[in-house]
Amino acid sequence: MLRKWGVPKTLIHVVLRDNAKNMIKAMTDAGLQSLPCFAHTLQLVVNEGLLVQRSVTDAVAIGRKIVRHFKHSTLAYSRLEDIQLQLNQPTKRLQQDVQTRWNSTFYMLQSLIEQKRALGIYGSEHELPENLAAHQWALLEKTVVVLAPFEELTRKVSCSDALASDVIPAVTVLLRILNRETEEDQGIKTMKSTLAAAVKRRFTDMEKIPLYCIATLLDPRYKDRFFSNVNIAIDAKEMLKVELQSVNTGEPKENLEEPPARRLRMTQASSSLDRVFEEITEEQKSSSQSHATPVGAAIQLETYLGETTIPREENPLQFWGVNKMRFPALAKISQRYLSAPCTSVESERLFSSVSHIINEDRNRLSAANAEMLLFLKKNLPLTFLK
Repeated sequence: MLRKWGVPKTLIHVVLRDNAKNMIKAMTDAGLQSLPCFAHTLQLVVNEGLLVQRSVTDAVAIGRKIVRHFKHSTLAYSRLEDIQLQLNQPTKRLQQDVQTRWNSTFYMLQSLIEQKRALGIYGSEHELPENLAAHQWALLEKTVVVLAPFEELTRKVSCSDALASDVIPAVTVLLRILNRETEEDQGIKTMKSTLAAAVKRRFTDMEKIPLYCIATLLDPRYKDRFFSNVNIAIDAKEMLKVELQSVNTGEPKENLEEPPARRLRMTQASSSLDRVFEEITEEQKSSSQSHATPVGAAIQLETYLGETTIPREENPLQFWGVNKMRFPALAKISQRYLSAPCTSVESERLFSSVSHIINEDRNRLSAANAEMLLFLKKNLPLTFLK
């Protein structure tokens, strides 16, 4: 495929893949660096850490039967909507899950819990294929609470602008949330510890991969604040220094004047996940220490790491566009390391977009025209001024 498109292997920074052994071997045999899809790995974490527990599996299976009952019966849905109106609730449909995507199971459980009262009344008046017991309802509510940070994180890393640099900070935040004990943990401590163990097992070598470490350092939202300990942050800096040595320094001379005035960090975090990101950023100091006077690209790195991080809402690529004259060597490397996404979700959406172009009313499109329309659909918005 690379030969067909005339792309030399030397230009390939990284290939994103799933966790299948044949995919890993294919990339190794091709001599291409590769990373697993972060969303796919999170799927495996949730499946292994929680959804395999017998009590949870049984409760989810019953919930799935209830949703299927209403999906297959227009009359049943009509009766449920009548009950929702009597209870002054908005008329909402129950959401069916897809077992290969754990977050769809999360949304299904959410919809069931929202309609718990209406479903109780329906079950007393009409027949359901199966009913959830009181302890199963409680278990599903606890499951939704535990999985809420995973859902929020999956949604954010599945955006088109998510980067490989988001992985290490995301795992660090997840582990802190799962290992933190709160008053609301009654009855879900086992769930949280099981999930935490699954996260550690799946991401155990994450901080040893140069692609992740260098990308995280070069992301001005994170820098060296989100590594699990100071020693790993120092090792990551050494990886970046090795990369800096290979950069052609025929760049303009570094301008190390004071950076432009920066807006104060906004501390209004919109969710528990955002609050933990802010918390880690504030408490972690940069591990950058100048024991000797650095020169050349090294002083760029020390100066860059010594500055405060930018808010997570800002675009790291725009930061490097503004600061490329101050940090020319770092900016050059960031073009490569901040180009890779962390999930394959966006490329999968590209395949789904074909169904919006080729349908029953446009079924005679040639392959070439369909390809051009798809290209325009995905790339034309990038030319619009924001």
